[in-house]
Amino acid sequence: MKLMEVVHVTTRFAGCRIGNNMNYEQFMQKALDQAKSAFAVGEFPVGCVMVFQGKVLVTGSRTGTTADSLNEIDHAEMVAVRRFVDLNKDIDPSGITLFCTLEPCLMCFGAILLSGIGKIVYAYEDVMGGGTRCDLTKLTPLYKNRKISIIPNILRKESLELLKAYFQNPKNTYCKGSLLAEHTLGQ
Repeated sequence: MKLMEVVHVTTRFAGCRIGNNMNYEQFMQKALDQAKSAFAVGEFPVGCVMVFQGKVLVTGSRTGTTADSLNEIDHAEMVAVRRFVDLNKDIDPSGITLFCTLEPCLMCFGAILLSGIGKIVYAYEDVMGGGTRCDLTKLTPLYKNRKISIIPNILRKESLELLKAYFQNPKNTYCKGSLLAEHTLGQ
């Protein structure tokens, strides 16, 4: 039985190309565009794109963070994974790279693992709810037997600035006063 292999690669300079020569900045910018769309309608600014063989398959942005529609299910990653499943295409998910502007929470990370996605690239760390640093070796085989690479800090500054703008707006109440808000505003 194989153990879960999580590979965290820390990058020191943005815009790098790693492994298969994919331009991580280019695709993270597309995720940031999704986050900006969410921000424009008052939603928590998180965006996601799923890429296969250099092409964007699906996108997602956070919904359910306004007073009218508060929920904790429609995270950008969950929206994108749902859209990917709805494609009904014969695509090996291990070849997919998921780009998200905020580190996936435990719920999203679990869904990504179960979907078999091969790589996560994220912009900004979620100090309050990020799930990519959990010790999967202590979980059940369904999770710990998955292989995934994780690359943080791609266009981190751009995601940070968008989140700062969100938290600084008094009209936005989602996660106001939270550890994530304090961490973000303190930078």
